[in-house]
Amino acid sequence: MASQLSASETDPGCRVLGLRERKKQRTRDSLVAAAHTLFLNRGYGDTTVDEIAAAVDVSQRTFFRYFANKEEVALAVMADAEDFFIACLRERPAEENPLQAMRASITEAWRTLGSGRSSGPGSVTAALELFELIENTPTLLAAHLRRATEQEGVVARVLADREGLDPATDLRPRLLAAVFGSVVRISHLSWGADGAANDAGPEGMIELIERHFDQLGPALAGSWRE
Repeated sequence: MASQLSASETDPGCRVLGLRERKKQRTRDSLVAAAHTLFLNRGYGDTTVDEIAAAVDVSQRTFFRYFANKEEVALAVMADAEDFFIACLRERPAEENPLQAMRASITEAWRTLGSGRSSGPGSVTAALELFELIENTPTLLAAHLRRATEQEGVVARVLADREGLDPATDLRPRLLAAVFGSVVRISHLSWGADGAANDAGPEGMIELIERHFDQLGPALAGSWRE
């Protein structure tokens, strides 16, 4: 989403649309920030949509223009990061093997997440708080895992398209997508449990993810075209 807004801002023909989109993005970011603050201070279950909307001085109707429900606003930062990762993966050079492309994409996603923001929606701090909130809230964890399963399917199709494979008969794209998602989740949990690692910001998260990926065997890391 951020890349689309930047493109519209630099296109003279889309100047009015760009301004409108930036205003909408500010409202969306404000709703996400307000929701996170309320969730962390009062608890997810004790926070209502009306309270989130009131904190931003908008109506409930405005809230529902941006989010279908409370779960969606709680998972917004994570969902945006996942969508950005997939967009990065689609653009990786064809000569990279699948694991190389995915590692480069997750690195780019984390560096973009951490660039220019120390707090607020899209920041590393917000992401860390979100990981903890999800893991400690059964409703959110169930919703997150459901979305993660859906995202694995998307990633598998992207990998299959890159390699010219049929994912219905070749299980490697889905396998790598599942393994990759598990490694990233384990890294997130490890990072959240290690207070010292958190101080390193996105580079600390990237280093932790890379360390986990270095332990994967050559069966996934090697070329699939040979």
